Amino acid sequence: MWLEIFLTFMLAYAIYRFMSRDKEETLPLEDGWWGPGPKPSAREDDSIRPFTVEIVAEEVNDLHQRIDKTRFTPSLEDSCFHYGFNSKYLKKVVSYWRNEFDWKKQVEILNRYRHFKTKIEGLDIHFIHVKPPWLPPGRTPKPLLMVHGWPGSFYEFYKIIPFLTDPKSHGLSDKHVFEVICPSIPGYGFSEAASKKGLNSVAVARIFYKLLLRLGFQEFYIQGGDWGSLICTNIAQLVPSHVKGLHVNMAFIMRTTPNIPALLLGRHFRRLFGFTERDVELMFPWKEKFLYSVARESGYLHIQATKPDTVGCALNDSPVGLAAYILEKFSTWTNSDFRDMEDGGLERKFSLDDLLTNIMLYWTTGSITSSQRFYKENLGQGLNVQKHEQMKVYVPTGYAAFPHELLHFPEKWIRLKYPKLISYSYMPRGGHFAAFEEPELLARDLHKFVALLEQQ
Repeated sequence: MWLEIFLTFMLAYAIYRFMSRDKEETLPLEDGWWGPGPKPSAREDDSIRPFTVEIVAEEVNDLHQRIDKTRFTPSLEDSCFHYGFNSKYLKKVVSYWRNEFDWKKQVEILNRYRHFKTKIEGLDIHFIHVKPPWLPPGRTPKPLLMVHGWPGSFYEFYKIIPFLTDPKSHGLSDKHVFEVICPSIPGYGFSEAASKKGLNSVAVARIFYKLLLRLGFQEFYIQGGDWGSLICTNIAQLVPSHVKGLHVNMAFIMRTTPNIPALLLGRHFRRLFGFTERDVELMFPWKEKFLYSVARESGYLHIQATKPDTVGCALNDSPVGLAAYILEKFSTWTNSDFRDMEDGGLERKFSLDDLLTNIMLYWTTGSITSSQRFYKENLGQGLNVQKHEQMKVYVPTGYAAFPHELLHFPEKWIRLKYPKLISYSYMPRGGHFAAFEEPELLARDLHKFVALLEQQ
């Protein structure tokens, strides 16, 4: 009894302290140079250049030779995906990759949308820019920046883009039509990696803001999950007057959330902590949904936030190792129950062509190590030492809570970080890779968010 009273008091005090910090702060809009050597005195080339994904025969031949020399480790009996990627199923994936996967066909799919590159702060930034095929008379499209995370890529958005740029042809209202810009985070895929330490989410947010200005957009919508959620949040903290609306399907709010008392008592005192019945379903029993889940799924994070280059050496040298390392995330992060299946449930939500296309974007660009460094730049010193983590976000915000996301955050917790939250949706299905897995659901929630925002 006394423990419950004490924890309740501590919760109230924590909420009071955080809520009392209600000053609308913004992050300083600084500058950077991430290319090799010192920043040149000449003005940076700000031209936007068309880019085409191409097939290099030598790369494909080298890939096949490396696959042919793979040494597989036998898996334990009845281990499914509890020890990581099951090697029995991995052999099937690798056989398909070697003998049936058509990289030429997938490159044609990648080139369906127009690709570009432009130099910003010393780095060649890659992006796709997709405009609506048609517009109702007198209408202009809404610019929407969509940012991926790890171990994803810009390719995650290929199936959601038609619902946004041509909604009427895909069963949605055409009241809101978007033109979509999907950049690659520096060090991922076709975006150049930094030559210097320190390229964190705030620096990338500034780079993407400059990209939008270069494209002629003074006001825009932004959307992201995983690292994309943090980058878009940082854009809103840097230049809130330019952001018409922020939509995320994941949140980095651990330092601003009174977790422990709520996790200890919230199941029994739901209303006291502002939880709905659905919140309780998604959060409890907390040892399984929070404690064990975090411990089970965060091993990669500790490696990448401390010694990314070490594991990167191995993954950059072995295509099969790279595939196992990345595809395991597309299994358990899509649904944690998939670890109980021999095949990790991968083909229940994704095709092997789509999954291997994402792998090829890492393999052919040799970007796995530089992509992992993003963890060290953001987490190597702890999120709590970074100013943005202690700041609220004062732009209209929408949040899509997918039931199989790694952690569930109730609306009350989201509102602590995003006080102008105008849309919070319990999604009926889906996990971490929302745009890749459930493109129509995410698109509908985006349309809903923008409709609510523009009604205000």
